[in-house]
Amino acid sequence: MKVLNELRQFYPLDELLRAAEIPRSTFYYHLKALSKPDKYADVKKRISEIYHENRGRYGYRRVTLSLHREGKQINHKAVQRLMGTLSLKAAIKVKRYRSYRGEVGQTAPNVLQRDFKATRPNEKWVTDVTEFAVNGRKLYLSPVIDLFNNEVISYSLSERPVMNMVENMLDQAFKKLNPHEHPVLHSDQGWQYRMRRYQNILKEHGIKQSMSRKGNCLDNAVVECFFGTLKSECFYLDEFSNISELKDAVTEYIEYYNSRRISLKLKGLTPIEYRNQTYMPRCLTVQLFGVSTNRGQRMNLAIQILASYPPSGKEKGYEAQPSGGVSAHYLHYDSDIHTPDPTNALRTAVPGR
Repeated sequence: MKVLNELRQFYPLDELLRAAEIPRSTFYYHLKALSKPDKYADVKKRISEIYHENRGRYGYRRVTLSLHREGKQINHKAVQRLMGTLSLKAAIKVKRYRSYRGEVGQTAPNVLQRDFKATRPNEKWVTDVTEFAVNGRKLYLSPVIDLFNNEVISYSLSERPVMNMVENMLDQAFKKLNPHEHPVLHSDQGWQYRMRRYQNILKEHGIKQSMSRKGNCLDNAVVECFFGTLKSECFYLDEFSNISELKDAVTEYIEYYNSRRISLKLKGLTPIEYRNQTYMPRCLTVQLFGVSTNRGQRMNLAIQILASYPPSGKEKGYEAQPSGGVSAHYLHYDSDIHTPDPTNALRTAVPGR
């Protein structure tokens, strides 16, 4: 309508409307609307800011969640429409590198069976390798992702897809584990994961290995999705002149992904926010119910967890003995501390004195 109105100074309006096949009433209705103040002006400005702050990585759903986090209540359809008027569109995902090299070494059963939900951190991990190409050279990334919150808990970068790259990744990941934690680690059938060396490392740390079926990328969909997101939101947004620049960009993106990029599947939280808000103790008092501080903060936290989740007294291996409204038993729960599943935690309950 704005274009037609500007052309009125050169052509009769009737001819313009006839050529555009627009009724006169429709033309004047929209012309009147154009003269009104834009009630979405402030929202559109903020939408554009959010979009560019995240370098075009956010589509209308994440932009909507960002606005909601700021206290701005707006429907996702309205955000989608406004982004369309601003010509703002999220980056597109692309295909990934495949590490399968045929029948080398031994495969492991598909323990995960596409069950990508985890009830606690360090219960289920997934891994894979992807590659990037810059000026005839390649960079390989090998991450471990925790299915509890899709956080990248460790990763390794290398210019060659060698076994040492995977071992460095595992070393970092194992440092995040507590003695009682033995996650399932799922991968595809890439050559690295069929090596006896790799499988022995997992056995030494009590890690159960799981593998996708051959040629079935959906069996490892979470890590495949991460690689697609990483490439569309990082690698294909910039021009890299050398491998060093790309390494820095990937490192920065993983930090952004874990701590600043909100996720639709995590209720609009970042992976780290979700872990902290969903699986953290409710109190950090060092001394509680007459327990001496030399027993340590970890012991006191376990007591408070029981206070938040009082047991029924019927769990196997547990005998309820109330003392001041709280169980007099302690949990030897060796954690960071996360709030454990009370039923599982109670299996290790022993008298505190």
